[in-house]
Amino acid sequence: MQRHRVDAIAPDGAIVEAAAGVLRRGGIVAYPTDTLYGLAVDPRNDAAVARLFAAKGRGAQSAIPLIAADAAMAGRAAANGFGPLEHRLASVFWPGPLTIIVPASPSMSTALAPGGTLGVRVPAHAVARALSATFGDCITATSANLSGAPPCATADAVASALHREVDFLLDSGPSPGGPPSTLVELVDGRPVLHRAGAVAWERVLESVE
Repeated sequence: MQRHRVDAIAPDGAIVEAAAGVLRRGGIVAYPTDTLYGLAVDPRNDAAVARLFAAKGRGAQSAIPLIAADAAMAGRAAANGFGPLEHRLASVFWPGPLTIIVPASPSMSTALAPGGTLGVRVPAHAVARALSATFGDCITATSANLSGAPPCATADAVASALHREVDFLLDSGPSPGGPPSTLVELVDGRPVLHRAGAVAWERVLESVE
């Protein structure tokens, strides 16, 4: 594992480019988000996604969420792009811990979305957004831990748990921790809660009224 320290607010572009290169070659990168540390691979690369499942010991029936550098990039993860309500949620809560569930774009690995849908968000963490922007597309955002183990909030925890599985670790110090992102899907013009999280459900409902 290569481990590089980066500033949480202004990450070194050369280091982020090196991490993005690992993704382009099918590797796994651990990186900080506005909640916990996550694991990134190229979501369009079937072999990389399979390696991610194996690294976590995660069942193939589990969906893997994505993060994006901005809302326009996030919309490309959806089969038909974002509709008006998805755009409204994005404008209110992004960057931040709200994940929007959408029909998966056919360009994404089918293993990411066994039910035909996947979640995507823009995180409020400069390193996570920079990695996605430098890579040039969405990246996976599953928690950096073995399946069933507690998620990692520090780079040291990632290195201890996944040192054999991760190729590149972006270390910007402890992540904020706290609740995971709130998962919401828009069905027939109304939001449906899939997982309670950092964004209060009442705020989501208010934003689309």
